[in-house]
Amino acid sequence: MERMISACGLICNDCLAYKATQADDDSLREKTAQFWTSIYGVSHKKEDINCDGCMNDGKKFGHCLECEIRLCAIKKGYKNCAQCELYPCEDLVKFHENVPMAKLILDDLRKQYETN
Repeated sequence: MERMISACGLICNDCLAYKATQADDDSLREKTAQFWTSIYGVSHKKEDINCDGCMNDGKKFGHCLECEIRLCAIKKGYKNCAQCELYPCEDLVKFHENVPMAKLILDDLRKQYETN
């Protein structure tokens, strides 16, 4: 299966909300809601756990709808931020401090775009 990469470099295929949605698995939705509530300190309900991928049409997890990084990439017509001439912007640098793996993914994509 090809990796589905979000604007910021997260791999949508690995996301629990994406997995639960694609499998239509209410048990996984419930477990994900409980897990994310416990680690992020923000209340999530089973009904919140729906997503078809950050940059795809369809359902989005609540935060994804308002994510400034995602909205910027969409406005500019990019699949992900590695395509942007301003890469990496200040918002992305701050985000990647907490999710360094996403930065590595975008850095790798950036190299691929530069060689093509």
